Amino acid sequence: MLKDYKQFVTSKRAVFGGVGIQIETIAVHPLLMPFQRDIVRWACAKGRCAVFADTGLGKTYIQLEWARLMGKNTLIIAPLTVARQTVRMAKDISLEVRYVRSQDQVTPGHALWITNYEMIEHFDASQFGAVVLDESSILKALDGKTRRLLTDMFADTPYRLACTATPAPNDRTEIGNHAEFLSICKMNEMLAMFFVHANKETVTEVNGYTLRKKQSNDNGQEWRLKHHAEESFYHWMATWAMSIRRPSDLGYDDDGFNLPALTIHPHWLDFDYRPDDKLVFTGLEGLSDHRNVLRKTLDLRCAETARQVNGDTDQWIVWCHLNDESAMMAGLIPDCVEVVGADSPEKKAEAIEAFQDGKYRVLVTKPSIAGFGMNFQNCHQQAFVGLSYSWEEWYQAIRRCYRFGQTQPVDVHVVMSTVEREVYETVMNKERVARSMAEQLITHVRNYEMNQLSQPTADDVNLTVQAATVTGEKWTAMLGDSCQRLTELKANSVDLSVYSPPFADLYTYSNSEFDLGNSKDYAEFFRHYAYIIREVLRVTKPGRSTCVHTADIPAMAVRDGYIGIKDFPGDVVRAYEAEGWVFFGRAVVAKNPQAQAIRTKAKGLLFTQLRKDSADSRPAILDHILIFKKPGENAVPITPVLHKEMDNETWIDWASGIWTGISESDTLQYTTARDANDEKHVCPLQLGTIERCIKLYSNPDETVLTPFMGIGSEAYEAIRLGRKAIGIELKQSYFDTAVKNLREIERVTRAPTLFDWQEREAES
Repeated sequence: MLKDYKQFVTSKRAVFGGVGIQIETIAVHPLLMPFQRDIVRWACAKGRCAVFADTGLGKTYIQLEWARLMGKNTLIIAPLTVARQTVRMAKDISLEVRYVRSQDQVTPGHALWITNYEMIEHFDASQFGAVVLDESSILKALDGKTRRLLTDMFADTPYRLACTATPAPNDRTEIGNHAEFLSICKMNEMLAMFFVHANKETVTEVNGYTLRKKQSNDNGQEWRLKHHAEESFYHWMATWAMSIRRPSDLGYDDDGFNLPALTIHPHWLDFDYRPDDKLVFTGLEGLSDHRNVLRKTLDLRCAETARQVNGDTDQWIVWCHLNDESAMMAGLIPDCVEVVGADSPEKKAEAIEAFQDGKYRVLVTKPSIAGFGMNFQNCHQQAFVGLSYSWEEWYQAIRRCYRFGQTQPVDVHVVMSTVEREVYETVMNKERVARSMAEQLITHVRNYEMNQLSQPTADDVNLTVQAATVTGEKWTAMLGDSCQRLTELKANSVDLSVYSPPFADLYTYSNSEFDLGNSKDYAEFFRHYAYIIREVLRVTKPGRSTCVHTADIPAMAVRDGYIGIKDFPGDVVRAYEAEGWVFFGRAVVAKNPQAQAIRTKAKGLLFTQLRKDSADSRPAILDHILIFKKPGENAVPITPVLHKEMDNETWIDWASGIWTGISESDTLQYTTARDANDEKHVCPLQLGTIERCIKLYSNPDETVLTPFMGIGSEAYEAIRLGRKAIGIELKQSYFDTAVKNLREIERVTRAPTLFDWQEREAES
């Protein structure tokens, strides 16, 4: 069993081994720098991968050389202005890249082609063996048409490369779009493995008052990286994504790649903004509110920006977001050239090249037009006529000047009204998140031998997880992986097992591959769970039972593809039956729907939903106690009546199948079991539920097993009711709390009570 289990745990490790080809260093064009050659060789070996390289590190040369070495008919897709630049740069390494607008222009006998994103619908992906996405951050939009088109269109393309300096400009979940495009894994799989839904609250100071505002996506929630999964997430990314900010990240000298100083100059303009429908301004409410502010402050911001630019003789780039801003700035700055979206590609290129050559002192344009892929080291002064919420536009625009090769300090002036402070803070916060992600990914990439990344084998996985055993008079607590520690128990040695398993992919308790909750999807959870079910069957006496606490699981659109309920109890029944157990019964624990609605914020339970559309209303999710029996005859009858643990009236109540009178708060204290990285889901089973299972299906002095001990609730009740207990727990903090609880109940049950003394007196 252990050998098979070892192989399974190995398969849980999210590692992409690569599907490409091995390239010798000598085969890479000598113009490329040593660190660039290493990246090219790594990318060729992977075959499908991403290069998240900072601006100025030569992504264009890297992707061109990758395309050449893969030896396939390759289509490069880039922003229009970048496409023209790529054609020119290809000549530096003796390559000819032809710009095309449709499949009809792709002719036999040539290998390297480039087009812009707006043209991809006019191509047949099956005619290409490789594809490159230049500025692949275009994949960021979760529901974007372009992202979906690119992912579906090139799903069967053997080799794929994605390149950008800003892979996740808004949050880490956007990495999933790259993973999906590269066929590393589905977005839903990534979210299940590493993320959890969490409400987001922003705190803003307004007129001396603290304003708290809930921000959420369309589902009322956002995805947050699980505390436990952070290490695993970046380990996984490092197997298919390369991140680099400077050559030293890969162990090379930074000579020639040192950047000058960068200074941000915010210019805050006083503006008394009163929304049309409010007496007092309490913060911007969405994009429309922000756009309203931008329109009302147009003259103010443009005048201040023009004052900054016209008071200097250096070259400037003025970044605008609205057409009105661009038009006004062009009128206020006499020696400028304006590049707008309506210009032809030729006119845009001519104007930009003229600015690069110094023929114009000031370039007025938008980040969406000239903010990606362009080189403007000729300029070191920039001004933003306001900001959008897009950190990507901000970062990419600044990096047109502030990039390797720039010899002068770069100054960036941001002209904004005072009511837009939260926009500025949002952009700065996104920058901090992006910087953290890059640093962690670089660290993990550095821990690998770049050209020797491979899928780990079963022998690479250490199954000797931390293990310990603590015992009492009637209990044994075992720290470690249940699948392994169950093998230490003798066959047919357990009278009853009672436990609550992890609820599939709903919660993750640790970053260990041995944690059932740490599974990439519902199916992987049940493959892992089967090992537990099988071992519990082996150690259980014939004719005896196991009681499993389960409940239905909410299905979410982003994770599961639909909104509804997953029949987790039914799937557990089928899993048990598949391993040879006999399904013997089910009890349902009554729940208070109002209390559940308050606790979970479930839309389907809210009374207000009845007013909107009761089609989305549902009953409360109930606890299910599933009862299974091991085939065979029970050698020792269980007699709760004889042990004074059951009377006829109680049995009638319990046999109804709906267990009432169980308090949801009747649990062991669990707050001390939570460590600093725990999610909010330490969920001990109610003691009243455990008591009923133990009284019904075991005799005093018999052994009760719980393979998921948690803080020890089942073992605690077993001791209290005069049974023996064996508990297994993977997580150290839970295990420590369980041991404390078991020692306490052992102390309490050992101490004589007043009734004990009275009984002794009567007997004498």
